Amino acid sequence: MKLPLTLSLYFGRQFAFAVVVMLFALATLVSLFDFLELLRESATAPQASFGIIVEIELLRLPWSIMQILPFAVLLGGIYAFWRLARSSELVVARAAGISAWQFLAGPVLLACIFGILGTGALSPLSAMTYSRAETLDNAYLKSDGGPLSLNGGELWVRQADNGLTPKGVAVVHAKNVRLHDKMLEADNVTILRLNPQNTLLARIEAQHATLAAGNWALTGVSVLRPDAAPQPAAQMDFPTDLTVNRVQESFASPNALSFWALPGFIALLKRSGFSTIQHELAFQSLAALPLLCATMALVAAGFSMRPSRRGGAGTMLVLGVGCGFALFMVSEVANQFGTSGAIPVILAAWAPALSGLFLALALLLHLEDG
Repeated sequence: MKLPLTLSLYFGRQFAFAVVVMLFALATLVSLFDFLELLRESATAPQASFGIIVEIELLRLPWSIMQILPFAVLLGGIYAFWRLARSSELVVARAAGISAWQFLAGPVLLACIFGILGTGALSPLSAMTYSRAETLDNAYLKSDGGPLSLNGGELWVRQADNGLTPKGVAVVHAKNVRLHDKMLEADNVTILRLNPQNTLLARIEAQHATLAAGNWALTGVSVLRPDAAPQPAAQMDFPTDLTVNRVQESFASPNALSFWALPGFIALLKRSGFSTIQHELAFQSLAALPLLCATMALVAAGFSMRPSRRGGAGTMLVLGVGCGFALFMVSEVANQFGTSGAIPVILAAWAPALSGLFLALALLLHLEDG
């Protein structure tokens, strides 16, 4: 077993070096095009200095690395295996009685490790920097006031009716919602209190509201209850577990949340009545990243270890790259179906990686075992 282990380590080193080099090259290329796009956008935003543009691009870099990691594994693997096949090292390994499954163990394991590091370690850094990049983008390059304005400045929240009797749920609707200086203000606020049987307990109308720590500070209040006259009040505090940060995060991109923070935030969104499809899809996609990287490594091996059997090296390499991009397109289409709710989120996130894995295994079985 010493010879297969030694060869696996050797091939693994060749594979890892090629992936790292390809990751650096692709990240540089993607960042360059993204930086040029930011420069174009800054032409109509005089407040965005060159330093701000550079900072935004640097903050986006970890997220870009997360996105291109599977392609770096694919292209790096194709290059590494092509070099090994061209130098006849793979031929020598087979002549020594070592099958492809033995010397592919190291590269495939390393591909999984790349995916695990991307999900577990790079994802928190990417979420933190991407959130900061979004903040700078909204402040200097966007003129619409941020993601909340895309919802028409309206906010719908469903929350537990804590601290009040009888207990139930509260549905909060606010218009003209404004976020500034870590404060949230809204006009024309309506709060519907419902008991566990969804029977209306009270309707609270307020002219203005400010989200404070643990409650809504309402002014110009009118409380309406069934079979009772309206009860006006100048001010009123209504308890809530909603925070300004949670409102910002709920309207922000799921890319601004790490793999470890997504499950808890999804639970909070469900309690608050927000849609969780995009966040669940982001979580499942991050969970499937190690499998996707392993699939890309196997695809690279299948199209580059024996280039002479199907029309030469050039044809096989082009087919390998095309297969990888086809897998990417299938993944994007599945994500769109998952976001729309047409297919389950788990199927949208895992099906492309699993289908690519089965196809890569079938190709390798055909090439190695006939």
